[in-house]
Amino acid sequence: MLTTEAKAEIVKKFQKDAADSGSVAVQIALLSANIKSLTEHLKKHKKDLHSMRGLVRMVNRRRKLLNYIKTRKVEEYKALIAELGIRK
Repeated sequence: MLTTEAKAEIVKKFQKDAADSGSVAVQIALLSANIKSLTEHLKKHKKDLHSMRGLVRMVNRRRKLLNYIKTRKVEEYKALIAELGIRK
């Protein structure tokens, strides 16, 4: 899980204006950070099936959000996956 400070830093980096805390780009960035931390956890604890289920849900949610932004704003989509280092 991410700390409050880490979440605030991610939101600040990807927000469009000062009041933006839940746009698609911010949600994708937060999910990506959670996925990275959970992947590291699962490397140590291979039999943690409950966390594996949560990881699969996060990956699927991120994929749906990426598909959403890809159909509406292609340039923002390309910039976002390049910045986050997501394969697509």
